[in-house]
Amino acid sequence: MKKQITRKTFILTAVIGGVLLMAMVIFNTVVSTRQTTVATNNAVSEVSSFYLEAMADRRSKTITNLINSNFDHMEKAVAYINSEGIETEEELRATLGNIKSMLSLDRFALVDDDKIVHTQFTTYTGGSRHDFLSAENMDGRSVSTVSIYGSSKQLCLAAPTPDLKIAGKTYKAGFVQIDVREIVDLLAFEDEGRTYFGIYSKNGENLSGTEVGPYISVHNLFDIVKDVISEKKLSEIRDNFANAVGGSLTFSPDEVEETLCYVPIEGTDWMMVVLIRENVIQDRIRSISERSLATSKNQIAFTMIFSIIFFSALLLMLKTLSNKDLAAEKENTKNFRDMANTDSMTGVRNKHAYSDAEAYLDSMIAEKSIEKLGILVCDINGLKHVNDTQGHAAGDQLIRDASDLICEYFNHGAVYRIGGDEFVVILQDRGFDTMHEVLADINRVIEDNVKKKKVVISIGYSELTSDDQLVHDVFERADKMMYERKQQLKQMGAPTRSDS
Repeated sequence: MKKQITRKTFILTAVIGGVLLMAMVIFNTVVSTRQTTVATNNAVSEVSSFYLEAMADRRSKTITNLINSNFDHMEKAVAYINSEGIETEEELRATLGNIKSMLSLDRFALVDDDKIVHTQFTTYTGGSRHDFLSAENMDGRSVSTVSIYGSSKQLCLAAPTPDLKIAGKTYKAGFVQIDVREIVDLLAFEDEGRTYFGIYSKNGENLSGTEVGPYISVHNLFDIVKDVISEKKLSEIRDNFANAVGGSLTFSPDEVEETLCYVPIEGTDWMMVVLIRENVIQDRIRSISERSLATSKNQIAFTMIFSIIFFSALLLMLKTLSNKDLAAEKENTKNFRDMANTDSMTGVRNKHAYSDAEAYLDSMIAEKSIEKLGILVCDINGLKHVNDTQGHAAGDQLIRDASDLICEYFNHGAVYRIGGDEFVVILQDRGFDTMHEVLADINRVIEDNVKKKKVVISIGYSELTSDDQLVHDVFERADKMMYERKQQLKQMGAPTRSDS
């Protein structure tokens, strides 16, 4: 028969463990103190190089991610413009304004084949201002640096726009400009004067206007360091900048050793330069070492007190850990439930989530604790026709477009996809109050989409009445109205399931 673990056994084990723990703490404290003292001076150079390289690389990747994000947004913007059927310059400017608010492309513009730049507010000749327009045809994405009014630096991101025609005019490219000062603000960090960074061109020019240490300041990097390093080292740095190769440099302009690290910023002809004064690292490590010695003495003094507190709090800590495990399990359960309730194609709630919501609302109806409730049943017209004639990929895109349209207009409601081409919207409170107004708006768009051969959705709606006992009662009325609406749209020319 196995011996059970009693409270006495548990406490005895804790006491023995505590004594061993105290011995280990005292021993490790003495050993680590000696090792820290010996290793302090040897660690300075290694720490500074690693620290600088990590910081430079992180900031470089931040800019690269910013560039890639803007290119992705430009692709979406061009696709959006293509889908709008723009016929006039005024419509184009309005669309560019919409893109600015939707995709945060503040300086997005298009260039036609005559090298005329079209922005939200004006047009101008761009051939002399933008290098990427010098080529007759753009082979791919272009990243360049431009100066605005002779001082402010801009990062210009350009991409070709093949087959983009607006009002009979062909457009060759789209581009966006990002002020270097905005990039500096993005990279800014609080370092209390210990660490400096700057963005440089291949010729050593400081593009960001940020101070890189008290010695280099905002000046040309090559012109400043040439007096404190060898000609060979200067030539090496020039070559690295020209060929986008990272590296580091240590110099002592005023008997204080400084180290800078530079890495290329992918997708640009820029270099990210980060500098730190090594005496700062040395002082910090020495300070850490001294604090470590003081802490070690305090550790030995307070180990006994800690052990007493440890024994007293051990059971409480075990209980706390159990509670944390339970909370983590609940969080994991919630995450899995969220995944189970989300439609993977559209990102809206799925049929399972609708069933949960329906059950909850049924209980509220039974308790007569709900007054405002509207149900919308939405069905996509012609999904089968699209699947049969264009393929399921086009059908899937039609479903996503329909979901986006529903979510755009009923943003104060809960949207569910309960079938292949069927959606339900539950409206309460503000969504219920504005239901008729929003329905009128979206139906105007849908009827216009019939003419444009875009996504068409049949929508039926109903409101909760005092006679309703279940959400399904409201749903059935809305479903019936949806089929009536489908017939109306069919008469207007909308596709149906029978079209093939």
